[in-house]
Amino acid sequence: MIIAEVCVNVATNVIDQNYIYLVPDRLKFLKAGWRVIIPFRTKTRDGFIMGLNEVDDGTTFDFELKEIIDVFDEEPWFTPEMMSAARWLSEFYLCPLSMAMRLFMPGRKGQKISARIEKIYKLAGTFDEKNFKRAVAQLRLLKLLKERGELRTFEIGEQNLSAAAKALVEAGLVKVEERKILRDSYSKIKSVPKPFELTAEQIAATETVEKFLTARKFQGFLLYGVTGSGKTQVYIELAKITRRLGRRVIILVPEISLTGQIVSNFKAYFSDVAVIHSRLSIAERSDAFHRIRNGKVGIVIGARSALFTPIDNVGLIVMDEEQDNSYKQDKNPPHYHARFVAEEFAKFHGASIVFGSATPSVETFYRAEQGELILLKMPRRVLNNPLPEVECVDMRGELRANNNSVLSRVLIELLKKTLAEKNQAIILLNRRGWSTIVMCRACGEIAKCPDCGLPMTYHADGMLRCHRCEVEAIPPEICPSCGSRRIKFLGTGTEKLEKALKSFLPNAKVLRMDRDSTREKFGHKKILDAFAAHEADILFGTQMVAKGHDVSGVTTVGVLSADAALSFANFRAAENCFTLITQAAGRAGRADLPGKVIVQAYNVDAAAIRFGCAQDYEKFFANELPQRKEVFFPPFCRLVKLIFMHKDEIKAKNFAKEIRDAFYGEVKKNNFKRQEIFGPIPAAIANLRGVYRFVLLIKSENLSSVRNFLRAHNLHKRDDVYIDIDPLTTD
Repeated sequence: MIIAEVCVNVATNVIDQNYIYLVPDRLKFLKAGWRVIIPFRTKTRDGFIMGLNEVDDGTTFDFELKEIIDVFDEEPWFTPEMMSAARWLSEFYLCPLSMAMRLFMPGRKGQKISARIEKIYKLAGTFDEKNFKRAVAQLRLLKLLKERGELRTFEIGEQNLSAAAKALVEAGLVKVEERKILRDSYSKIKSVPKPFELTAEQIAATETVEKFLTARKFQGFLLYGVTGSGKTQVYIELAKITRRLGRRVIILVPEISLTGQIVSNFKAYFSDVAVIHSRLSIAERSDAFHRIRNGKVGIVIGARSALFTPIDNVGLIVMDEEQDNSYKQDKNPPHYHARFVAEEFAKFHGASIVFGSATPSVETFYRAEQGELILLKMPRRVLNNPLPEVECVDMRGELRANNNSVLSRVLIELLKKTLAEKNQAIILLNRRGWSTIVMCRACGEIAKCPDCGLPMTYHADGMLRCHRCEVEAIPPEICPSCGSRRIKFLGTGTEKLEKALKSFLPNAKVLRMDRDSTREKFGHKKILDAFAAHEADILFGTQMVAKGHDVSGVTTVGVLSADAALSFANFRAAENCFTLITQAAGRAGRADLPGKVIVQAYNVDAAAIRFGCAQDYEKFFANELPQRKEVFFPPFCRLVKLIFMHKDEIKAKNFAKEIRDAFYGEVKKNNFKRQEIFGPIPAAIANLRGVYRFVLLIKSENLSSVRNFLRAHNLHKRDDVYIDIDPLTTD
């Protein structure tokens, strides 16, 4: 008999082993990689076959051997490469194998995806035209089929020949076949190459990477180029080389909002492109997986999930805007960072990986300085166009001048000038909603989410919303704490900004792009396409308006509340602030017209603001690096964040203390390289739906030793401990 080792698809850390099932005779075709339906305890679950063994029929087991019930697909879903990658993810990020395997599916749970079937009409044999003198439509259809070989249902409909087709099928002169359609939501995007001449810097970067592509040897690169220097064209040239070598390409972008533009750029040169991101339906993602598996796709473009497709023979991985925090998965385990996963996958394939950015993460630029990555510099814009002029406005002066608007007087005048010259503007305000805080002026009580305790945001539809939990509430008229009616709505979000723009610029056509305005499928693309077509004068919104967009008509950019990021207790606060300013400023003046940028802040003397306005990354890096070294933060260590959870506050805190003390003992006993542990302290969300949360933060020069410690204490097998390797935040 044949038995299968099955990984059960359950979302828990407690079940961290595979189970043995009997393969019935009717399913003896099964191999490793199939998704199957199995009985598990008292329920029916889905699982993944990790291996098969043949044993004697009389073999006995210490447990009841249950049969596999059925399969989900027509072929194995997981390739050997996908299974190996899942095992590595499980081991590295200390999560159950099932949770790692889930990354490689279009949905978290196994399900049968209904295929979209189309009918194909073909000639069933020869025909004599003399027999159709009175059936003109039938004869026309027969001639079309003879000429083209086949017609699809919609093509027959377009020719008004549906009735003729039905008659010919009934007469046996035309046959109908069914064919599965693999859905592609980006199939209608068409583009043509634009004439250009590569700059010397683009050529140098391409030739450097080409040597390693040709040698099929792993190597990492940092393509560090200012905004508008033509990094995308370098990616395209490298993809051309990779495809000529018969290998495949993965292009990663941080935001769904960026996929449309980069897909259009690549489709100007390649026809075999697939797109993967979370806004696609499960069916669309499943069909994209099938196209990739069947060899019909040479280039996969998408957000971080594009790493987890059944692609093989990869020669090039590109990670555009590599510094972006969106590459970190911080919701569901495994809490991976696409930067590390992509590099590991590149090593596995013997591929080149190119990290691209105008504002690289401090960690990545440090690696390039140390020689771990080959640094490719592009310090000038294409055609030597200048970077935009940047002016910093001190909003404290605006308040003294009795300007209480979110828009400074300088920015208002610049916007008026921009519109008068028929040019366009982008305005960044990284806060959604109308008012960011609702507070009682009598006692200081703030309206908070009942689930997570974070401040709720007031929206223009009259509701309070938690942007983390999506909980809604009606704003209080009376303070629940002190009974006062002195309720104040403070702060400005993108909805209030829209009102301000319409007040100061009543004739301007504006478009808002934030999470609220882009919920529908392809919402980002619709807004960006409309703006690129100059259907609006001003595009404004959250950080998604600052990333990667190349609109030739944009000459003005406004960055509002630029120093807001500095208020967060996060060692990356300065880096995030600098990056946002520089990336937003880079949207201006990308064509022939010069650009002007207004950066509004209260803390105008902060280093991140000064260097951001100067658009000088290397000075920012030189200033930031010694500060990181002094306090022992990345790139000089790796971080591991542990969150201990329990409904009993004392039990949660005491368990954290127990692990902290054990870690101290381990460090002393083994004399590891420098390692530090801090906490326990209450998490940023100290109480989530009645569960108390305490944080331990580990800093280490030896990440493997930390993982071994956590594994030895079985923390990866507990549902009350959250393990985050390389976290974005420390609380």
